[in-house]
Amino acid sequence: MSISEAINVLGRFCGMRDVPELTQSVLQEKYGFPKADVMVLFGGSILAGGDLLAKAMADGVAKTYIIVGGEGHTTQTLRDVVKAEYPEIETEGLSEAEVYARYLKRVYGMVPDYLETASTNCGNNITNLLTLLKENGVEWKNVILCQDATMQRRMDAGMRKYAPEGTNIINFATYRATVEADGYTSEIRGMWNIDRYVNLLMGEIPRLRDDEHGYGPKGKNFIDHVDIPEEVEAAFRVLREAYGAEIREANPLYASER
Repeated sequence: MSISEAINVLGRFCGMRDVPELTQSVLQEKYGFPKADVMVLFGGSILAGGDLLAKAMADGVAKTYIIVGGEGHTTQTLRDVVKAEYPEIETEGLSEAEVYARYLKRVYGMVPDYLETASTNCGNNITNLLTLLKENGVEWKNVILCQDATMQRRMDAGMRKYAPEGTNIINFATYRATVEADGYTSEIRGMWNIDRYVNLLMGEIPRLRDDEHGYGPKGKNFIDHVDIPEEVEAAFRVLREAYGAEIREANPLYASER
């Protein structure tokens, strides 16, 4: 397996998409309803996530739209990218949710229904979201989750752990990246450079493993169990050989009790 193939294997595995596109017709065909109860954009995404949310809002794929994200390891990058493209948007000191909200307002004239601004990691992204829904009396049985492709599967596993039984989770990673030997095959708004993308992907596999070191029930118990195919483990080994120990460690500044 080549290095680019290994990157793409991890990218496909981590970047879950349960539907080919986010439209009312596709939701109707697969799930029997044209609009989800809730759609959530998580702030760890690149700028393409904001464009995805704006299109989804314009297409009316959900009844309620929420942006979740306080401050974490990707926050400053998001602030910098938005500020560089739109100098008139003040981003310094803002949470991820607030940065995205200002971006949506400035670029698309759109306003989400709710912002969650206190979470610092994938775990309390979910628990704080559930608290927000409950406190605001939002009735829901299904939810569209949109996160950076590197973290989408972990977000799904977190929701499966904490959501009420019977919840219908629809995953739609905010982008799909394909890598060849000379770089990305298409341009994606705000995309990580290749080294950063690989670093994020490699950091996910140890977290997703359900062993004493991982985030699953047999480890830290932050997420529900995730099955990792051997092809994915093989791709991880290829990248570990090529990149060494370039695996993103969890930042203790953004840790939480759950």
